[in-house]
Amino acid sequence: MSQAHDLDLPSDRFNGARYCLAENARLRPDKIALVMAGPGEATRTLTFREADRAARGIAAGLERLGLAPGARVMIRMGNEADYALVYFGILAAGLIALPSSPQLTPSEAAFLMENAGVSAVVVGEGHTVDRASLGSCRLLGPSDVAAMKAGPPVADYADTGADDPATLIYTSGTTNRPKGVLHAHRAIRGRRPMHAHWLGLSESDVMLHAGTMNWTYTLGVGLTDPWACGATAVLYDGPRDASVWPALIARHRATLFAAVPSLYRQILKYSDLAAHDLGALRHGVTAGEALAPELLDAWRQATGKPLYEALGMSEISTFVSSGPTIPVRAGSPGKPQPGRRVAILPVEGVPEPLPLGEVGLLAVHRSEPGLMLGYWNRPEEEAAVMRGDWFAGGDLASLDAEGYLTFHGRNDDLMNALGYRVSPNEVESVLIGHPDVAEVGVTELAVRPDLTVIAAFVVRRQDASVDEASLIAWCHDRLAAYKCPRAVRFLDALPRTPNGKVQRKRLADA
Repeated sequence: MSQAHDLDLPSDRFNGARYCLAENARLRPDKIALVMAGPGEATRTLTFREADRAARGIAAGLERLGLAPGARVMIRMGNEADYALVYFGILAAGLIALPSSPQLTPSEAAFLMENAGVSAVVVGEGHTVDRASLGSCRLLGPSDVAAMKAGPPVADYADTGADDPATLIYTSGTTNRPKGVLHAHRAIRGRRPMHAHWLGLSESDVMLHAGTMNWTYTLGVGLTDPWACGATAVLYDGPRDASVWPALIARHRATLFAAVPSLYRQILKYSDLAAHDLGALRHGVTAGEALAPELLDAWRQATGKPLYEALGMSEISTFVSSGPTIPVRAGSPGKPQPGRRVAILPVEGVPEPLPLGEVGLLAVHRSEPGLMLGYWNRPEEEAAVMRGDWFAGGDLASLDAEGYLTFHGRNDDLMNALGYRVSPNEVESVLIGHPDVAEVGVTELAVRPDLTVIAAFVVRRQDASVDEASLIAWCHDRLAAYKCPRAVRFLDALPRTPNGKVQRKRLADA
């Protein structure tokens, strides 16, 4: 899927790592690029000169392994500075980075390695992979990364094309296995409309992100976007406690703070905001979940600062938002950012944009530079979302006369678990493997108006007595924590269609 894109570039040659690091190393070499904040006062910093030098050293080390251009390199590390350096080092070498969550079980990690045909895996301290699944894949640990950073660097970043693949992100699909979303180097450049219209991001900013680096929300908004603008990124690798974030905002004079809505709610509940100087903070940004109007109002009243929401997806990141140029409207994530081509298409039939006010599939034009190259080895699923000149990922929405978007849920059954997209098929395939489970259906369950959790609805085998705690523990042994059900309900039978298909939308009422 190679297309022409308006990237404001002199040619089609573009490397995302060079874009984020090389110019900064030349213009502002001694400026702090990254602050890794730890517990208490502990911090580690990197300047742009140091980040550029380390990324090029890692690129040289990867080149010495003899990996073919476009080879996939998986990252399995915690929230540490080396995660960022390895990621950009992979891009600098002209290879494809596969960020992964340290929460993945060994079997989940092994699936990603096999499915992507990974050539090397970089693991951080305290992380590992199942050696039986490595095969001919190279395993690189902390000492290898340290040696590459200290070794001779490449003279320049790989001369990649704008459409050359750079990043492979795995996300839940409509099958029982995650699917890979392949992005080009141009996707980093394609994020620019977000900088002005959602983040309000410039060189003078300090961006504090509350997420972990393996998450694309953090890797993008918390790291790539600040570096693309010459700003400072602040990330945290200490214990997760809601009360720590106001202290970090004050200590590092953060001008921007990024998190999911549920964390803003926890901060309001468990933090003494008045005890911290938030004077440097201009606004917060939020994505991953819908922002409830009452939470928006509560944050404004408690801090005097606005919250700007955005809607996006793994295939294109965030493209609808409120922000400094787009006034907030409670209950709406905002408008399509200027320069984005967005439409609402009918669920079935000819992919022609619907009139204002009608509900249909939220679609982005295929000329969008931030759009994925495609799904990794999933041609059927890719064909299903490419409709004429448009990409339609399955979100239902409508646009009003002023351009504001209203989100109406998913056209498929994908769930949103604390900002992560999770396939019910994947969770069901784990639960049905339990010897006491005869049938299972998984869906989202509303526990309050603004919060849903993953819930499993189970029919026990005859004479079985398995309980909720046992099934949740079974899932935690086989799935990342965010994919595991928070509740299990037991039914005599699952609601089904006349053709025998489980009706997930009726499970909560069964």
